[in-house]
Amino acid sequence: MSAPARIAVLASGRGSNLQCLLDGIATGQLDARIAGVFSDKPAAAALDKVAPELRWARPPRDFANREAFDTALGDAVAACAPDWIVCAGYMRILGAGFVQRFAGRLVNIHPSLLPLHKGLHTHARALEAGDAEHGASVHFVVPELDAGTVIAQARVPVLAGDSSDTLAARVLAVEHPLLLATVRLLIEGRVAERDGTVLLDGQSLFNPLRLDSAGTLHR
Repeated sequence: MSAPARIAVLASGRGSNLQCLLDGIATGQLDARIAGVFSDKPAAAALDKVAPELRWARPPRDFANREAFDTALGDAVAACAPDWIVCAGYMRILGAGFVQRFAGRLVNIHPSLLPLHKGLHTHARALEAGDAEHGASVHFVVPELDAGTVIAQARVPVLAGDSSDTLAARVLAVEHPLLLATVRLLIEGRVAERDGTVLLDGQSLFNPLRLDSAGTLHR
């Protein structure tokens, strides 16, 4: 019997996506363990969700430059020997050195239907653009911001009268099952990335998987 997959989580905020993974582990939906939680914000609430020995948090201002912070973060992540690194509400851009160090096992969840609305304020931008749909994406991380190959997406309608807050709440409701279902595929060894293409069960995936209302991913 194989050992549970080891997941490192990078988070800057309240940790709702981390909690989703913890709940999935507790209920047997994920055969995994959280090997460490890492943050650029020592006061991040996400850190409180795991035991003190699993926490690493340092403010970037403690380091001489971005590269020094990324090296320290990378060394801390590597020390917990993760199979996968999940950016779950991590708000600091990762440098190319860090990304290359963990290439192929570093993923991020982003609140938009990539390639639309990379970066911040995605809900307001979706409304400003008049989008009929909005949602969330899980993608492999590359040095360019939110530009890695998308593994899976969940979609929600944009409703008349939506505000950024109401749209954000609707997206968050699908973010959690999307992350859980995608991480399950990752730790089962069913998903990989090769030359900018996602492979599912060894076959090229030309469009992102889509989450259905039951929380299952489909081609």
